[in-house]
Amino acid sequence: MRKKLFILLLLCCAIPAGFAQLHSVSFEKIDSLQTIKKRKTIVFIQTEWCSFCHAMKNTTFKNEEIIKELNAAFYFIDFNAEEKRTVIFNKTTFQYKPTGNNFGTHELAIALGTVNKQLNFPVLCVLNSENEIIFQHSGYLKPKELKLILEKLKE
Repeated sequence: MRKKLFILLLLCCAIPAGFAQLHSVSFEKIDSLQTIKKRKTIVFIQTEWCSFCHAMKNTTFKNEEIIKELNAAFYFIDFNAEEKRTVIFNKTTFQYKPTGNNFGTHELAIALGTVNKQLNFPVLCVLNSENEIIFQHSGYLKPKELKLILEKLKE
């Protein structure tokens, strides 16, 4: 019992006091959220195999300033481009499209993440409150770079 209590205490002390968590929503919830409060939506399109996607998740999206900014002023969606479930978004049905054995890409990732006729991960796509694309960036973003983008988007 003492050992469990010690471990619990150790875990509680190991978490920083100001630790913030990034709130992520689904595509299906955006329309109802927009009726409550109009905000831009940040869509992070990534894959499990992409090392830059993992790096962004572990650095940029763990940055407390970024987390606070995203939670306060935007809706955030973390979307796996190889998601196999059907997604209804903006009154349109999007599905996974296989391209080979155990390979494929979701139609929604293609629709939102294609930049200059290419889909390279990770992709940051920004939608206005009417779900229209207003900004896209393909590639890794450092916290400072994303912070500048978020500041411009708030203007």
